[in-house]
Amino acid sequence: MHRAFRPRRTVRSRCAGCGTVALIIAALSGGWTSAYAQEDAAKEAAAVVQRFASTLQGELQSAMRSGGPVEAIRVCREVAPAIAAQLSRTSGWQVKRVSLKVRNPAIGLPDAWEQEQLLRFADALKRGAEPPLRHFARVQEPMGMASRYLQAIPTQPACLVCHGAAEAQPAELRAVLEENYPHDAATGHALGTLRGAFSLKRIDNR
Repeated sequence: MHRAFRPRRTVRSRCAGCGTVALIIAALSGGWTSAYAQEDAAKEAAAVVQRFASTLQGELQSAMRSGGPVEAIRVCREVAPAIAAQLSRTSGWQVKRVSLKVRNPAIGLPDAWEQEQLLRFADALKRGAEPPLRHFARVQEPMGMASRYLQAIPTQPACLVCHGAAEAQPAELRAVLEENYPHDAATGHALGTLRGAFSLKRIDNR
C-alpha cells in the first residue's frame, strides 16, 4: 500500500532517555519518503556506533585490569583502529573517531563538516546538555550525496587518566605517550567536556 502524501518537513526524533539534544534528521530532498529513509539510515549508523563503543569499552576495561593505563594506550593505538576498520568492511559505513584535540593527527583530524558539528557538541555540553549528542545529515560531496552521522564522546572519569591534565599523569604513562604521540594534543580535558566523536559516512549516490 502506498503511503499517503504528506508535506515535506524536517524530522526530529528522540531515543528513549537521550536528553535535551536529540538525533537531528535533515530532510534535504525527496519529501516524506526520503525523510523516512534518512531516519532509517540514522538508526543504522547509531547501531554501528553502539557496536564500536561497546567493543572498545570492553577492550579498554580488560587492558586497565591487566596492564593499567600503559596497556590501555596500546588498545587505543592498535585495537581501536582495527575495530573501526572491521566495522567499515562489514557495515557499509566509513567508521572512525575524530576530535578537536587529537592524539594522532594521522587518523583523528576532523574535516570541515565534522569540525562544525564538534564545536556545536562542545558548546552544548558546556551549556549542560545531556548525552548522547548526535547529528545526522545528508551532505553533497565530490563523490556524491553522503549520509553523515556524528555522535559525541563526552569525557568520562576513566578518560581522565590519559586525557586529563598532562602534569597529573604518572611519569611512565607520560613517557609512553611522548614516545608514541610526539604531537599529542589530547590532554587537558575535564569531566563532562567533549573528548571527541564517532564519525560515520556513507556515499549513497541516490
